[in-house]
Amino acid sequence: MPVVVLGTDAFRSLADEAAAALGVPHLARVTVPHPIGGLDPAVVRAKAESVADAVIRALTSDPAPPPSPRPASAATLAAPDDLDEFQAFAMAEGWGDGLPVLPPTPERVVRLLAGTPGLPGEVVATLAPRFGRATLEVIVVNAALAGAGPEHLPVILAALRALAEPRFNLEAVQTTTHPCTPLVVVNGPIRARLGIGAGAGALGPGYRANAVIGRSVRLTLQNVGGARAGHLDRATLGYPGKFTYCLGENEEASPWPPLHVDRGFAAGVSCVTVCASEAPHNVNDHGSTTAEGLLAALAGTAATPGNNNVYLGGEPLLLLGPEHAQTIAASGWSKDDLRRAFWERARVPAAAFGAENLARFATIDPARFRDRPPDERIALAASPDDVMVVVAGGPGKHSAFVPTFGSTRSVTVPVES
Repeated sequence: MPVVVLGTDAFRSLADEAAAALGVPHLARVTVPHPIGGLDPAVVRAKAESVADAVIRALTSDPAPPPSPRPASAATLAAPDDLDEFQAFAMAEGWGDGLPVLPPTPERVVRLLAGTPGLPGEVVATLAPRFGRATLEVIVVNAALAGAGPEHLPVILAALRALAEPRFNLEAVQTTTHPCTPLVVVNGPIRARLGIGAGAGALGPGYRANAVIGRSVRLTLQNVGGARAGHLDRATLGYPGKFTYCLGENEEASPWPPLHVDRGFAAGVSCVTVCASEAPHNVNDHGSTTAEGLLAALAGTAATPGNNNVYLGGEPLLLLGPEHAQTIAASGWSKDDLRRAFWERARVPAAAFGAENLARFATIDPARFRDRPPDERIALAASPDDVMVVVAGGPGKHSAFVPTFGSTRSVTVPVES
């Protein structure tokens, strides 16, 4: 049966590469001029009418047979010895992210592989949207580009295994216009062994492990999964987390059990959690001395009409600085108490949305948005259990709210030794 894909011309490259990745490169594609969102319905109707004949032709024609698939394989290429020349070479080959990379020479790749169990050709994960086979060798090549050492590979491999879980919805995360990227949260004893930053400035510079783990994951998602900016990665703006986004939980400074224990693992097990996250939104509160007072700042920062969680749900994330966490715990609140109070307070009044958005959201999620009075307050998640809480950072009265993509679920896996 003939099938046709409809879209706008700005996303034609995404449709072409997705069709090839799915083994149907012959699939008919029909596009209209971008955009179609936020336009008068009459303009959208005119765009649709302009391609009606093309759609009918596509639906009444037999598609051409697909070409034989080309097997993927690793290859050794001649590359410049000069490091400055190598940067231009890597970008021309589509390997780089714009920051300097190190040459993945055969010697460096062998050295990284030597400390890792498994065969080089072993498939660790299949990564959307290209559905590339991330073999151990290919992951090591990307880790070498990022400057990682063999000691970092267990965390990198765990993160990629987690990202390939269907419930994470990697294809949508990799191709969305939303500025999200996987945040890698590390728990357990491996944090200290690798020097993964969990305290002051944990999401900033100064921690090699954070930088190379997050960057190795991102380069693998780009080079194996195909999410290059402007091609399959269609983020409208993006943000610096797409270079690297990794931290440890400051378990020693937390008054509560850590994230991986919340998710069913023993405290002594090293784990990685991946979460499709935006940039952190700072919460500055130097005055509150109670959980209730601090909740006003946390909820007020989160309850905005522009974040994805408010209409797609998902798992919004609170990154609590240790001092704020202690303030909340000193009021006798457990982590579950905080989740419920935040979920109840961090709501957006229906009146805060424009009429066009309310109409759109009523179609996407009628249970929450259809026929709601202006004073109805919309929650950021389906239930308090969906609110993620991680304690991280150092001294200071700051925390962060991290909106997430919404159409995804975070995944936690153990790190294999």
